[in-house]
Amino acid sequence: MKVTIERLGHLGDGIAPGPIFVPQTLPGEVVEGDVVGNALPAPKIITPSADRVRAPCSHYRTCGGCGLQHATDGFVAAWKAEVVRAALLGQGLEAPMRPISTSPERSRRRAALAGRRTKKGVILGFHGRASDTVVSVPECHLLHPDLIAAFPALEAFVLAGATRKSEVTLTVTKSESGIDVAVTGGKPLDSALQRELGGLIEASGFARLTWDGEQVALRAPPYQRFGRALVTPPPGAFLQATVEGEAALLAAVAEALGDSRSVVDLFAGCGTFSLPVSERAEVHAVEGESAMLAALDRGWRGASGLKRVTTETRDLFRRPLLADELARFDAAVIDPPRAGAEAQICELARSTIPVIAMVSCNPVTFARDARALVNAGYQLEWVQPVDQFRWSPHVEIASRFSRRTLPRN
Repeated sequence: MKVTIERLGHLGDGIAPGPIFVPQTLPGEVVEGDVVGNALPAPKIITPSADRVRAPCSHYRTCGGCGLQHATDGFVAAWKAEVVRAALLGQGLEAPMRPISTSPERSRRRAALAGRRTKKGVILGFHGRASDTVVSVPECHLLHPDLIAAFPALEAFVLAGATRKSEVTLTVTKSESGIDVAVTGGKPLDSALQRELGGLIEASGFARLTWDGEQVALRAPPYQRFGRALVTPPPGAFLQATVEGEAALLAAVAEALGDSRSVVDLFAGCGTFSLPVSERAEVHAVEGESAMLAALDRGWRGASGLKRVTTETRDLFRRPLLADELARFDAAVIDPPRAGAEAQICELARSTIPVIAMVSCNPVTFARDARALVNAGYQLEWVQPVDQFRWSPHVEIASRFSRRTLPRN
């Protein structure tokens, strides 16, 4: 069948009339191939788009880590900005859209790698496109060179601790003191395996190894720098994907907060925003995971020149901060998971808090939550798209809301 691609879907696949989903295609392209169900999985490009380029990575055809390397950077940036704009328009909202901030190639400092033992040794990498197969990616254009350099040592962990019947996941993070590795799905950690893994850590120079939640070795605390503070996150804890992306989000949040002097940070994590913001404002950090807040607190206490930071462990989905609890702050930062934060947004909408800096990794839930705030008298002043996940369909958003009218109680 020969089809013409009309647009890209939310996962980055081309969509032809039907709809028929066609991977690695662009709007306006004419392609042909065999249709399987509602997909054309192996398209032959008959008429290419002017935005089509040769993928820079040799693994692109088989690896599922990237979906848009066949498009120019300009096309990807415009498409991601349009995804955000369309989500807002779907809620009847418009706002000034700032130019997207895109992280450079080879800048990902954190990744979840898959590892399998084989008859010949080990395969370590990402899953193949729409497949459970693991694809080796020694020339990956996403990962920081320090992570690529760690592959031989990581393969040794897989060889020692995986079975032929199962797959292990290695969450690998670049830290200021070395590579931090958290493995799940491996063999039970008996004394023999623990000794072997300890030896591998010593030889690798990695900072820390955690095995199915149990710390095996700690050569040096795997510090992350948040402003003036050094923080050791719990194994596998959330971290912004790139240094450049984190800096773009921090700059947007700082601008949104302005000269606020008392800030509540909702879904604070380990202090990505709380600690830099505390250089000029007192911060109350609220997070559901106590281990993350403990790491944040230790980082704050070990730094100098920061204003007071207090912490509160609280499930903001089930027990959001109420409007009267928010009244003592003059600004809020909120960075919820992909599902958004309907309950907490409802309380922010009922509050009198003057300024809200919202960060989101999901344009759809961001637009939904933004609609609730605008309905309650806030103005969405601007939106800053941030692309930390280069060549993927993901996009993040930072924004500023200011209260224009008081809520109706």
